[in-house]
Amino acid sequence: MSRRTSPESSPTDEVDQLRLRLRALRDISMLGEGRLDEAVLTRIHTTTTTAAERLGHGTSHTVVALAGATGSGKSSLFNAITGTEWATTGIRRPTTSAPLAAVYGDGAEQLLDWLEIPNRQRHDAGELAGLVLLDLPDHDSKVIAHRAEVDRLVAVVDVFAWVVDPQKYADAALHEGYLRQFGGHGAVTMVLLNQVDRLDAEARAGTVAHLGRLLVEDGLSDVRVIPVSAVTGDGLDALRRELAARVAERRAIVTRIDADIDWLATDLTSSL
Repeated sequence: MSRRTSPESSPTDEVDQLRLRLRALRDISMLGEGRLDEAVLTRIHTTTTTAAERLGHGTSHTVVALAGATGSGKSSLFNAITGTEWATTGIRRPTTSAPLAAVYGDGAEQLLDWLEIPNRQRHDAGELAGLVLLDLPDHDSKVIAHRAEVDRLVAVVDVFAWVVDPQKYADAALHEGYLRQFGGHGAVTMVLLNQVDRLDAEARAGTVAHLGRLLVEDGLSDVRVIPVSAVTGDGLDALRRELAARVAERRAIVTRIDADIDWLATDLTSSL
């Protein structure tokens, strides 16, 4: 099931190679009936089914999820990126009860139906053409349904954009519950250090450095940390460039599913 790509590979070539890997997984599942652990067989079925459905919606759109804890300013950042006041913001309690989708360009309706996100807003394409930006509920919400919705979408989005703040960036719920769990997904992960307007230059540098060390411990050594401020706009241009670059490559979904398969292959090997 090894992956073989080259810098010259086109998105279409990579999708074809990915489909071969998924077919190999399905073959393993069939041959493993009654031999492999039932939990592993269930994961193979879920992974291959979800991947096939997502690939069925093509690579012309890239789904990026803004995820974070209560008070991180995730919804404020969503508003700052989109230039709207659509997402309700707050400091002390969760305000995003259902995910929102900002869609840049046309043609994402069926993809959003598959993601089960009815709250959507269309934006002129521009440099972000093909982007589907989600504002998720808080992953540490006291409302069980909110956390369940985060877990559901984190399992299927193309790119993770974890929003953290200077006070809670080291929170165990984030690192142990999500970042470490997806340590093999660094190529489709970015971390946005929001509220940097509250830090002076020395504190900002120290916080970015410490956050970087924590990410290395999580297995995410190559993940980019982008300091931003939804209040002052600091770092937003860099963030938009990063989003535009990921969308333009049209490879994020392939990279995401490849990482899922690698993760599953490791668990499969250890179960034999």
